[in-house]
This record gives sequence, C-alpha cells and structure tokens, in this order.
Amino acid sequence: MSRLRSLSLPTALAIGFGSVLTAPVASATPATVECDATSTPYNYVVLYQPYTSQATVDAELAAKCGSRIAYYPEIGVAVASSRNADFADRIGSYRAYSGSREVADPTTSAAATARATARAEIETEETTQVVTTADLSEAQWDMRMIKAPQANKINEGSRSVTVGVLDSGIEPTHPALVHALDPAASVGCNTGAPDPDPAAWAPTTSDHGTHVAGTIAGKDPDRGFTGVAPGVRLASVKVVNDDGYIFPEAAVCGFMWAAEQGFEVTNNSYYVDPGMFYCPNQPGDSAAYEAVRRAVAYSQRQGVLNVAAAGNSGFDLTDPPATDPNRQHPVDSSCAILPKSLDGVVTVSAVGYEGTKSSYSNYGLRQVDVTAPGGDTAQLPPGATTGCTLSTVFDGQYGTKCGTSMASPHAAGVAALIASRNPHLPPQAVSALLRAKADRVPCGDAEACTGPAAYNSFYGHGLVDALAAVK
Repeated sequence: MSRLRSLSLPTALAIGFGSVLTAPVASATPATVECDATSTPYNYVVLYQPYTSQATVDAELAAKCGSRIAYYPEIGVAVASSRNADFADRIGSYRAYSGSREVADPTTSAAATARATARAEIETEETTQVVTTADLSEAQWDMRMIKAPQANKINEGSRSVTVGVLDSGIEPTHPALVHALDPAASVGCNTGAPDPDPAAWAPTTSDHGTHVAGTIAGKDPDRGFTGVAPGVRLASVKVVNDDGYIFPEAAVCGFMWAAEQGFEVTNNSYYVDPGMFYCPNQPGDSAAYEAVRRAVAYSQRQGVLNVAAAGNSGFDLTDPPATDPNRQHPVDSSCAILPKSLDGVVTVSAVGYEGTKSSYSNYGLRQVDVTAPGGDTAQLPPGATTGCTLSTVFDGQYGTKCGTSMASPHAAGVAALIASRNPHLPPQAVSALLRAKADRVPCGDAEACTGPAAYNSFYGHGLVDALAAVK
C-alpha cells in the first residue's frame, strides 16, 4: 500500500530538540518570567524526543509559562495548557501548536472559516432522517451490498475483538448498542488526557459517533437491525468536542488510548481540525502533524489497525487545492489530511446504492485503499426517499446519514471480522486481507477514475466483503 510518505521534522527542529534537552532548562530562559495569569488558557501539543523524562518536560513547560495536562513518553508528545499568547513562540513554533487558539483568534481568517464550515468531517453529510419503520432490515441495503447478513450466519465477530470508535461518543443506552459497548474501555479525550468518566465519553451535541457505532456492531432483533460485526466489542473514545472540532491533542490521546487498551481496530470518521491539511514543513503545522503521526505509528506498532474516512470534499487527494479550504495557508505535496493520509491507515471512499462512487467522496490513486457504502441522495433504492445508510441515532432511535464517515465503519466492521477469524494477526496483515478479499470495482465510464478494476482511484482495491472476511 502506497501513501503520502511520512516526513521527518525539519533539520532545524531536530537540532532544536537536542539543544532543548541537553542544556539546563534555566539557561534557556530568564531567571524570572512574566506569565499571563488572566487570559483564557489554550491546549497545545508539544514535541520532545521520545522517552524524555517527565521532570524535564514539566520543568521546560513551567519555564515557558505552561503546565502539563498529559505526557506520552513513548512518542515524546506532551499536551500542555498556557494562557500566554506567545507560548508556542517560547517553546518553538516547530514544536508546539494549538488548534483551539487558532480557532479562537479573531485576527485569523481560519477562525471565521472554521466556524462557518461546522467542521468534524460532516460538512456534506445529510441531516439525520429518523426512520420509524417497525422492521428495519429491508432498509439495510448497505449491509446486503457487502454481504453482511450471510457473513453473520457464519461469524458475528468475537468478543475478544474491540473496535475503538474515535468520534463524538456512543449513546450507552441505545438498545442496539448496549450489548457491544464496553464502558471500561471508553474514555473522553478532548482535554488531551484520557478521562474514564462516562460523562466524558458519552455523546452530547452529536449522534455522529452513535451512527458509526451501529454500523460496526449494532444489533436489535426487535427492530431487525444488525451491523457488520455484532459480536465484537465497542469502545467510545470521544475526540469530537461540543463545537464539532477534533483538535490534535484529542486525536493523539485517542490513538494512544487504543494502543494502551490493545484495540484491534479503530474507526476514524473525521479529519483533524481546524485545518483540512497539515504541512510538516510549516511552523505550527509541523508540531501537529508530527504529534498525530507519532501516535498513529505507535498504535500500529502495538497492534491496532486504524481505518479512516476519505473525506467529503469530492476532490482528488493526489491533486489537492493550492490553499487549505479551511484556513488561508498554502498546500503542497508534503501536506496531508490527518489521519487518513498517514502510513498504514486504511482509507475508505464511499459508494451509493448503485455501487458507484458517491458524488461527495474524495478519491485518489494510491490514496484510497477500499470502498464501502456511504450513501448518495442521487442513488435511491426502489421506493425509498433517501439513499443514505441506516444506523443508530440519539434516543434509541434509527436514522440515515450520508458520507465517507458512514463508509469507513463498514470497512472497520469487516476488518473486525477478519481479526475475529484470525486472532493475533498484526494490523498490516489484517489490512492486506481486507484489500485482498474486497470485490473489485471497475472505473466504468467515469472519466476522473483512473486505474484497473484491481486497484483504481475511485474504489481502491474494491468494495469490502464481509462474507469473504469470515471464510
């Protein structure tokens, strides 16, 4: 699988790491430092060399007017809080970044644009349409498309497999989800530190994560609703805040939690805010990019397969726009959408009822690994009023949504079936089987689609196949 190459930090940053960590902290700052004690505090990701001692981290942060919220020594990433507007400059602009400060800064165009677009990777998805039909099975065209009903007759998935849903939280009382949700493995990550309090991981303003969870492992016999792998466990890892943002520190916390808990699979139906693209050679962006990259890579080394949505902007990921759609900064070939563009992450495009690429779905040769049902309002099933996919929503109900956010959990569910069928298989092998067992989808007459049926820019290696996964 080829993808955007993981880039190292600039040479100047590497030199900066050495000077910071080998010189006494006091020598790098004045004996007395004027710290802001009244302004609003913001959270930052801060880079260190892996396994830097926590004492060294705490000393530097304090000397630069910050305090530690969390520290992940395995990857050398700290989450810090500071009231000082110049905190990132004090640490070094290639080592520290705050998404929340960027959003809050009224002098930047990013703030206004990010608020207006109501981020969280749901920018073009349909508003939830609640479905009240007594028997929901007929409406699950997406499950039939990937042969999930046949697969479930053979293997519903193993309780020893956990899928971490990095999203807006999972409704813990939903009748289709109570059997699968593992509260002990669930946390809130919006501060950058894992919080096991149920109030931290339960959904508040968005049923996005609940919808994703139902697609992966929901089951409600009374309503005839079944997800891809109803036998596996789910963990709610809340990384979306109440304003709809997923900041770098939340994503880092989520991936590190998945690694610590030994999840077999995570689903990531989002991109890291507030920018759409993060550029490893740009100040600020560099720290965010590297922090998330390290966390993703570490989780993979610990046995986690990370699955992500390709995005809903309808563009070719190999030919990104010259300027980030969410903020006014230049984009070049080194820039990446996080986490989907990182090495080892399975990226999923979306198809509608007719099996062709959804109009909104991003695509790209060597960028998309597989495709799955995400729905499309222009591809209506016979007699239906919506072409979106059905799953669990707030208040124990069921509803439809469209998006690559909906496609990704179909693939994550199939990956969970593969992991159930093949215990202890490393994530690279699960990913390889997911691609190998997919049903090939040719480009057809789509002009923008390039490549053969075996591997093309719209569908990657093909449509995920739940039945093949359990055989």
